[in-house]
Amino acid sequence: MTTGYPLIRSLQISFYKWSVLPTQASTFIGADNYLRALGDAQFWTSLANAGVYLLMTVPATVAIGLFFAILLHAKIPGRTTFRVLFYIPVVTSWVVVSLLFKFLFTTDDGAINWFLTDFLHVTQQGVPWLEQRWTALIAVSVLGVWKNLGWCLVVFLAALGGVGEELYEAASLDGANAWHKFVNVTLPGIRGTLLFVTVLQVIGAFNVFPSVLLMTNGGPAGSTEVPLTYMYKQAFSFLDFGYGSAMSFILAIFIFVVSYLQFKFLGEKKEMVK
Repeated sequence: MTTGYPLIRSLQISFYKWSVLPTQASTFIGADNYLRALGDAQFWTSLANAGVYLLMTVPATVAIGLFFAILLHAKIPGRTTFRVLFYIPVVTSWVVVSLLFKFLFTTDDGAINWFLTDFLHVTQQGVPWLEQRWTALIAVSVLGVWKNLGWCLVVFLAALGGVGEELYEAASLDGANAWHKFVNVTLPGIRGTLLFVTVLQVIGAFNVFPSVLLMTNGGPAGSTEVPLTYMYKQAFSFLDFGYGSAMSFILAIFIFVVSYLQFKFLGEKKEMVK
């Protein structure tokens, strides 16, 4: 009930030109909000930006997380300490790290530009990271990878613990090298976990919000808007709650379809391996 009622209420609002004033009646407009969203170029831009963010973060986060999980799965000195260090960003507030990265990528006084201009001398002028669409998306994506890496690592570590050592021993007896063991033993053994992590990371990419809001606020000129920041502004800046609700359901359907396709195709591969 705690989630069902708000969901149903939001669906109802999406079919209205909703009035926030109790003295004014809300007007039923049917599917107009949905049609408006489908024809809204800014909404499609926000979806495209979320897609770019997905491509920049999900493969990198999953690959790097798996790489370090394999390293930390081995019996190396201080591996517990390294696991804790990798997980610290996960439990750190999104607001705190977003403001930190905004400072790091500031054009004039940012640490990244200082490193590029004064330390490496690869450029004479600072890069306007947060003032251009693509550089801003890169900056936000770097934060996304750094923030989510520890979660992926911990999940992969748990999955690696379930892969039997006897499989690696058998592979060694067959003359398999480290790469062959990874491809033929490790990946099949954690395929279900890999699918789980990838699906959740994709869902998270389409729901990116605080980092974009705090680092770029969707600018310049709305070029870095993502679905949640655009919905947020429509609902709470322009008080167009009906339109914001309609976009939220379109996004939910889109995420559901993408997740279904991931399970369908990657799941089929899993069955083929068996």
